[in-house]
Amino acid sequence: MAKESKPMTKSQLVAELAESVQVTKKEAAAFLDALADVAYKEAKKKGVFVLPGFGKLVKAQRKARMGRNPATGEPIKIKAKTVVKFRVAKACKDAILPAK
Repeated sequence: MAKESKPMTKSQLVAELAESVQVTKKEAAAFLDALADVAYKEAKKKGVFVLPGFGKLVKAQRKARMGRNPATGEPIKIKAKTVVKFRVAKACKDAILPAK
């Protein structure tokens, strides 16, 4: 298995976006920050934020359950809580993963 390269940093992403849509890096960074802000607000308010062709952020309830303390093996009760999940769109999966 080949060694994987490091993930793209925010500044690399901003540079790539700026070059791709022919805007300044400052404008691309502002767009990226604005997109993140909108995603957070919508997911918090409505429980879901969809980015077409990419995926969606979904707020989900996780039920209370029994777990184990890994150090002692002792059973512990884990409280119910709200979590954020990301569901990848089919178009994104198809573009990244090879067809079977």
